[in-house]
Amino acid sequence: MSSNNENRQSMKLEVVVFNVSDVDRAKAFYENLGWRLDIDMAGGGFRGVQITPPNSEASLIFGRGVTPDNPGPVHNFVLAVDDLDAAREDLIARGVHVSDIFHYAGGPFNNAVEDPRLAGRDPQSRSYFSFASFEDPDGNIWLLQEIKTRLPGREWNLRTQDMDVTTLAHLLRESSEHHGSYEKTHAEHNWWDWYAPYLSARQHGSSPEVAAAAAELYMEEALLVPSR
Repeated sequence: MSSNNENRQSMKLEVVVFNVSDVDRAKAFYENLGWRLDIDMAGGGFRGVQITPPNSEASLIFGRGVTPDNPGPVHNFVLAVDDLDAAREDLIARGVHVSDIFHYAGGPFNNAVEDPRLAGRDPQSRSYFSFASFEDPDGNIWLLQEIKTRLPGREWNLRTQDMDVTTLAHLLRESSEHHGSYEKTHAEHNWWDWYAPYLSARQHGSSPEVAAAAAELYMEEALLVPSR
């Protein structure tokens, strides 16, 4: 079998489907986390809700009639976070009960040993080894796993998706409109330095407002452009 990843078909984990006992309650819980509501459709005894965590390429679908009856909770969904402390603080501020930070005695996800979870961060401060957890109203368990630096080979070498001319023209016009507001209140600078982070953020799914903030942050931190 060829090991050449360039010739492999693209297969992305796009959606995880699971049951909940109360669709509205589950929807409200995940929206309160600040997760994006993509779909809420119903008809003929069916209801499907799709929610996506921030910057995630995988979404959740739950509802009524989306799976065969399976009342048991899921163990475990895993959310990769850059900063475990910040992620905990955000969830707690939203009224979610989050566990203290812990690590596994036998290594990540090893529940085969006695008393598998030990209090506190991984003693060696390694990526992948420090966790916290929380549950949704149906007892589905989420793990926050801190990954500051990924191990070699853990990211696919994906080619940038081609963008059609119409879409590119729309983004350039949009960039120009948002950049105009920035240009009026800031010192002289190269427009392309602002456009680059804006376009990059939009291509990765950020809203125009978030993309504009990313561009301004880039200008301030990377280029140290002073305000007028």
